[in-house]
Amino acid sequence: MGIAALVTWVVAAILGITMVSLWATKGGLQAARGGTEQTSQFPPGLVFGHFLLAVAGLILWIVYLVADAETLPWVAFVALIVIAVLGDVLFLRWRRGLGSPAVESGLPKPVVYIHGLFAVATVLLVLLAALGVGES
Repeated sequence: MGIAALVTWVVAAILGITMVSLWATKGGLQAARGGTEQTSQFPPGLVFGHFLLAVAGLILWIVYLVADAETLPWVAFVALIVIAVLGDVLFLRWRRGLGSPAVESGLPKPVVYIHGLFAVATVLLVLLAALGVGES
């Protein structure tokens, strides 16, 4: 389960980095600060909080896989819950802004949805690993 969770987490991270990069390069940071005519429903603190916590959680998961520490899967799971809540807020803001002039409305739908699917799979796999499912 641990390696499967790592794979899904890495895929979700790649898709997340893609979305953050698209949002930032299309003027998301400037729009969020009110520095352009464009708008954004994504506060930079929310975007980068979600991103940085996800990266920290991924690093924690890698440490768990290498060190096999007993408590780390649960710490990673709790971190994932926080990451997921932030991600849900971003998703709801994105959905609300579809069709609007907001910068994030230009994010590709398939990337957003596939990122979410891999994120949900990651949460489930981390929970199963924390519970010891699949250990020999």
